[in-house]
Amino acid sequence: MNPQELKSIMSHGLLSFPITDFDAQGEFRPKTYIERLEWLAPYGASALFAAGGTGEYFSLSGPEYGQVIKTAVDTCRGKVPIIAGAGGPTRTAIAHAQEAERLGAHGILLLPHYLTEAGQEGLIAHVEAVCKSVKFGVIVYNRDRTRLTPNSLAILAERCPNLIGFKDGVGNIEIMSSIYMKMGDRFAYLGGLPTAEVYAAAYKALGTPVYSSAVFNFIPKTAMEFYKAVAADDMATQHRLLKDFFMPYLNIRNRVEGYGVSIIKAGAKIVGHDGGPVRAPLTDLTPAEMEELAALIKKLGPQ
Repeated sequence: MNPQELKSIMSHGLLSFPITDFDAQGEFRPKTYIERLEWLAPYGASALFAAGGTGEYFSLSGPEYGQVIKTAVDTCRGKVPIIAGAGGPTRTAIAHAQEAERLGAHGILLLPHYLTEAGQEGLIAHVEAVCKSVKFGVIVYNRDRTRLTPNSLAILAERCPNLIGFKDGVGNIEIMSSIYMKMGDRFAYLGGLPTAEVYAAAYKALGTPVYSSAVFNFIPKTAMEFYKAVAADDMATQHRLLKDFFMPYLNIRNRVEGYGVSIIKAGAKIVGHDGGPVRAPLTDLTPAEMEELAALIKKLGPQ
């Protein structure tokens, strides 16, 4: 798949980040990860992100990264494209991008660099170095320490033909609108704020109708129902699901830093697709919170 083909795929449909399965000791568990991908693939997501943020990319080490990507690529070959997460320091991001390309992934989501602040020139150099290290498509994730301006993106677009996507995890409407007005259809644009459904209608109005759904991990039917409601401007369905599920869900997710990942693993466990515990420094939901989440899921009906 060449970068422009990936751009076309990223320009429509719902995307999602499967969680990464760990056993009770916190080791990667490929068997249930394969079962998870086989369960999710038929629901209609345009692409799946392996080892993304919800997949705890930040906690993977050594050969684990390659094991996760290879398992995803092999399992989903011919079913749904796999985009690998890659990030952290520039050399680490390059090494993981090249490994993902070697293993047959269709592109990478370039996650934020680690810890240190950086000016726009440094961020440009970082993204450019990763893009030029591979031939497949790259989607940059604007979030946390990595916040590119419209002018920086214009420079990168000129230098890096394989930079085909921009995912926003900041939520600044003015900047997002400025980027879209400046870059037009040069990029495929993705909404990437936590629990993206809450922002989906607003981002569609900005020219960003595509987003990634974390809750697809445990309520794929509802996630697709919500996406179709956004696509059809069906506000009644959106408001019903926001009121009945997403807003009370956010009340749980927002209680503890890092619950954005933990609550997804909790949901998967509740619906019978246990992905094991999260890795430190994340913490799992309490038993009481698990009961709250289970009650919300039960109201949605079979998935």
